Amino acid sequence: METASSAMEQLLNPFDRYQSMRNEKPVYFDEQHRVWNVYRYEDVQRVLSDYTAFSSNFGGASAMPLDSSLISTDPPRHRQLRSLVTQAFTPRTIELLEPRIRAITDQLLDEVAGTGAMDVVQQLAYPLPVIVIAELLGIPIEERDQFKKWSDAIVHGVGEGQVNPQREMGDYFMRLIEERRRTPKQDLVSALLKAEIDGEKLTIVELLGFCVLLLVAGNETTTNLITNAILCFDEHPDALAHIQSDPSLLPGAIEEVLRYRSPVQSMFRSAIADTKLGDQTIQAGQRVVAWIGSANRDETQFPHAEQFDIRRTPNRHIAFGHGVHFCLGAPLARLEAKVVLRAMIERLPGLHCEAKQTLDPLPSSIVYGVRRLLVHFDAYK
Repeated sequence: METASSAMEQLLNPFDRYQSMRNEKPVYFDEQHRVWNVYRYEDVQRVLSDYTAFSSNFGGASAMPLDSSLISTDPPRHRQLRSLVTQAFTPRTIELLEPRIRAITDQLLDEVAGTGAMDVVQQLAYPLPVIVIAELLGIPIEERDQFKKWSDAIVHGVGEGQVNPQREMGDYFMRLIEERRRTPKQDLVSALLKAEIDGEKLTIVELLGFCVLLLVAGNETTTNLITNAILCFDEHPDALAHIQSDPSLLPGAIEEVLRYRSPVQSMFRSAIADTKLGDQTIQAGQRVVAWIGSANRDETQFPHAEQFDIRRTPNRHIAFGHGVHFCLGAPLARLEAKVVLRAMIERLPGLHCEAKQTLDPLPSSIVYGVRRLLVHFDAYK
């Protein structure tokens, strides 16, 4: 019987299990949960990208916003949705956010700089992306705590009898959309309402789905990417020292964090037809878990995969997915991580994790991170 401590350890360090599964059962059917598990890089890459064999719409028809979002649709509608969303959520839009991201980061660091200690998650890695996304969508920042509760409930699950957070988020965004339809503003919701290609526009349900997806994925991914980076740098002080002496190494270090401690560890798909994967046949309708966290530690793709190497090249990790479903928000997550980590390295000398803390992992096999991360540094005024 699995104890609470062993379950926590499994969430913090699933990598040994991944390795044994890649070696012994790379395509494995879990009888208890009636789902296939895929662990090797090539197989995971195929499951994520081959939409002719593996559908993202594994939940079927639903009134929930996420079931009509980019993450849950297949081509050709996926391509149409992505093209429409990209009209508003452009690379230029993201690029223009950098000064604001830097200002928010400095403000958050100003609050702790004189104390010599902080909780990276609660005082920086969580509030920053929520503030950025709330401002993008034109949402009052005082409501960010409610967004965090909704986001956590969607990612980690809700208890029996609890209201589905997607319904509450859907109701909230529906009111916001109606307001922007009457009175457009300079925000993403207004831009999405205007987006049009060949007379085609986003439906209200699809617009709702994108808003919910952006809030959930943009919040969780960036929070965990920043936190996981600090964990990696603390475990590998030589890497941190190299970045301090040569800041140009930071983007490559972020890519290695994405590979080494992927913020998203797994994604679901559903087989469309009977499909051969490895030496196993997956039947039409069966669900499949693609283990991204395992694929990114596959020794056949990444030499010395268990080593954290900020100069690793090439680094073809699939932390943001692969193919048509490659994460639309990846540039924003990378930008936020770059700004925050650079500011922490420059402004918090002597940065290191609290040695005696017990890490409390997020209770999820889908995302990888911790609830709190205490760090110390040289305080200054």
